[in-house]
Amino acid sequence: MNNWKDLFRKTTGGVNLYIWLLFCLLPFYFIFNKFTIGYVIAGVLMIIVFFTSNLLSLIVKGRQIYVWFGVQIVLSVVMGLMFGFIYFSLFLAFFIGTVHHRVGFWILYVVNLLSTLGLTYSIITSNLDQFLSQLPLLVINLIAVILVPIHAHNKSREDHLQGQLNDANRKISELVKLEERQRIARDLHDTLGQKLSLIGLKSELAYKLIESNPQKAEQEMLDVRQTARTALNEVRELVTRMRGMRLDEELFRVQQILDVADIKLHLSQNNDAEDISLISENVLAMCLKEAINNVVRHSEATECDIVLESSTTEFVLTVQDNGSGIDLKRQKYAGNGLKGIKERLEFVNGSLSVSSDQGTMLRMVVPNAVQRQL
Repeated sequence: MNNWKDLFRKTTGGVNLYIWLLFCLLPFYFIFNKFTIGYVIAGVLMIIVFFTSNLLSLIVKGRQIYVWFGVQIVLSVVMGLMFGFIYFSLFLAFFIGTVHHRVGFWILYVVNLLSTLGLTYSIITSNLDQFLSQLPLLVINLIAVILVPIHAHNKSREDHLQGQLNDANRKISELVKLEERQRIARDLHDTLGQKLSLIGLKSELAYKLIESNPQKAEQEMLDVRQTARTALNEVRELVTRMRGMRLDEELFRVQQILDVADIKLHLSQNNDAEDISLISENVLAMCLKEAINNVVRHSEATECDIVLESSTTEFVLTVQDNGSGIDLKRQKYAGNGLKGIKERLEFVNGSLSVSSDQGTMLRMVVPNAVQRQL
């Protein structure tokens, strides 16, 4: 059921499914108002066929879409001629915009618009009193038939392009990770491969020389020890170069992300993150990244404040937005990545506090590695 609700909300510009069902009762008023039993039966059948076709046009793919839209347009014209009900064109206006093919969309748009204009003219010439009684609704219907499909079509194309962009970003992210793994593998191979091979050869040679030439065997083992130390130092340098995210680098990326999301950033920083350990800085950078992702994806905020404060004992990172907030009683640390942030901070003896008053505020604290000299 939720899938149907989402489908209707997406294809009708956000109109709720239950409100849409109330709209569906409108044609019954016209056919039950003043027509005989034969007309009523025919009208009910046409309404059922129309809404069945309406649902099928949302489900099917390819050229079948145009078949079911064609059925709806024919029924719209027949209902207008028989009962003076021309508002099926309003229903069509919402759903025609979901057609992605540009030529197909414009053909359906023009046909629906011309049929609406023709039916409106037919009402004017055949029953002027009916036209005057429905004049406000007819004007609204005509404006909607003109504007709604274009808006829905543009919105549908925007959502489609956004989906393609998200897929491309995910693929790029995976490729970046793959390239990083390959780079690390190459670095480790270049750093350790030759030296481990040398250690193996010299160890084997020393084993063979233990009895025949002990002094030479001892020299070979000294070479093995020196080679092992050199390899260890090179590995340490490699790990240092790959130590992870830096807070100032992540702040730069945050500024770019919020700028793209049209969220105004207010950044306040009293000291650099020079007294926290590298691992704590890495953890804070990852937590900042997760917090900003939540702001962009879930908060519906227009402004975001980031405050960095360093004291003699701790370093505090605060992220606050002016968005819709979260339900802390229901959610606590279970969702939106808050549990992951809390666990990362606890790994470095840090802490997380969350408040939601006119937005959401995350206060992340890690201990300083050294104390400042007062």
